[in-house]
Amino acid sequence: MPDPANKHSLHLRYRVHAAALLFACFAGSGAFAAPRHALAMHGEPLYGPDFTHFRYANPEAPKGGRLTIAAVGTFDSINPFVIRGNPFQKVRNYVVEGLMARGQDEPFTVYPLIAKTIETDDERRFVAFTLDERARFSDGQPVTAEDVLFSWQLLRDKGRPNHRLYYSKVVKAEKTGPHAVRFDFADDGDRELPLIMAMMPVLPKHATDAEKFGEPSLAPMLGSGPYTIEEIRSGEHVLLRRNAAYWGRDLPANRGHYNFDELRFEFYREAVTWLEAFRRKQFDFLIEDDPSRWALEYDFPAAKSDGLIREEIGSEAPKPIPALVFNTRRAIFVDARVREALIELFDFEWVNAKLFHSAFRRSGSFFDDSKLSARGEPPNEKERELLAPFLSELRPDVLEGKYEPPVSDGSGRDLQRLRRALQLLRQAGWTTKDNRLVHRATGAPFRFEILVTGREDERLVNVYASMLARAGITADVRRVDGSQFEQRRTQFDFDMAPAVWSQSLSPGNEQFFYFGSASADQPGTRNYMGMKSKAADAMIEATLRARTPQELRDAARALDRVLMSGNYFVPLYYLPKTRIARWPHIERPDTTSLYGVLPDTWWRKAGVR
Repeated sequence: MPDPANKHSLHLRYRVHAAALLFACFAGSGAFAAPRHALAMHGEPLYGPDFTHFRYANPEAPKGGRLTIAAVGTFDSINPFVIRGNPFQKVRNYVVEGLMARGQDEPFTVYPLIAKTIETDDERRFVAFTLDERARFSDGQPVTAEDVLFSWQLLRDKGRPNHRLYYSKVVKAEKTGPHAVRFDFADDGDRELPLIMAMMPVLPKHATDAEKFGEPSLAPMLGSGPYTIEEIRSGEHVLLRRNAAYWGRDLPANRGHYNFDELRFEFYREAVTWLEAFRRKQFDFLIEDDPSRWALEYDFPAAKSDGLIREEIGSEAPKPIPALVFNTRRAIFVDARVREALIELFDFEWVNAKLFHSAFRRSGSFFDDSKLSARGEPPNEKERELLAPFLSELRPDVLEGKYEPPVSDGSGRDLQRLRRALQLLRQAGWTTKDNRLVHRATGAPFRFEILVTGREDERLVNVYASMLARAGITADVRRVDGSQFEQRRTQFDFDMAPAVWSQSLSPGNEQFFYFGSASADQPGTRNYMGMKSKAADAMIEATLRARTPQELRDAARALDRVLMSGNYFVPLYYLPKTRIARWPHIERPDTTSLYGVLPDTWWRKAGVR
């Protein structure tokens, strides 16, 4: 029985509870919506409306100096928003920023940038943004609602395939006030779209040639971001200069970020010259993904005398999955048994020990080392329910969580693996004749080309080609320059090629771009393998309908099982942590984000030029 002394407080609690129920009813019906400072894909934002900075950034970091960054590769365009050319990607965010900024301490949450508020309903059938009146492009012109609508339409019609995919889901776009826009969506259950629209880059209508936008160009782009393009030399370097009048420098999402006055990006053709330049302190840090170099090539005199810092930084995000991809548009790779046989013939244990000091772990899942991975995990009831209509697409061992990539004896000549591969190839219609694998019906030899760029990839695939030769398979290794490689890969003009997919802790619409059936025939997507899977399409849709972290986890693991079952690639390897070498005049916060390394939060040591 209630205590009479608490009668008033109980009545108050009842009224509060009734109000909460009324709020929930309106929210559940889609009728209630209110502007907010942030929006999370699931649950509530980690940071409230009064937050001052992200915890992984140092708001007191000194400003000034130059950060020189180097990469192995090249570029011939400055526009990263179209597929033509081989673009310099860093224009995005540094020069052209989005409506909102993604926090790096959460799977997927957006915070104020050009847009100071975001509004949606419980069903997420629309999203509305109120722009910050202070937002300016680097030429001083205000960022307007017209610029936002112009950017949406331009990227929908002429942007990269992922932009076209995302922004075509908008059924209505309108200006709703002097600094306000609204986008309405088709009712297809895609709960990620408000956040996708929040990440949309905003281009200046007054300074963008819409007619020529789809063409590669080296003309400097104008944006509202923290840097402007100062100098471009095609294929060699790009110099960005911090905009002293940057309108958003004091926003909470930017405090402790963009601390260098200049960012210089240098490009090297080969890893040998790239590493030699670092030894001579011609750039400030590097991320090393070759364990052999990490073990053997950083003990040079300047490293000791000048105090080179070497560190390994972890993250909770899925590890990138590098692979040698089968192009199933080629007849030779249509049969999944053929692909499985070629996976059997890659001796990871030998490669890891002989080439990489046993530092790598074998890739196997598209979400390795994260809670989204299905590798080694039996499915729960919800996963089984999602996958039930598509059991014919699933390998039994993958479905039950028992699948692992083949393990060899490490000799480089494992007869058990060879016998297993030849058995699969025989089942698929191939036979051995005069030490060559030929098709039983046509007599055609089993021969294909592996397309690569760079000596490291060439070294690896030459080793793999020798492993294939033991089964009578001829793999011709063709090395081309970076521009030609990217052009051929985006046009799906290859038999086999290396590729890397990077995943977040909030997989969603980008999975259609990676693995969706509609993307298989659309050049410029990352569906390099050409997979068309009703199961994968359904699991991606399930990630978009997810309302809770557990529902997302179930859908992502179910998708992972579909991808592992397809034998679409030869899984390679990954490092458990990111390995960084930096000179001591470059400093970083002690706290790292959920996603690991963030050079945007680093700074130059005070007093060091």
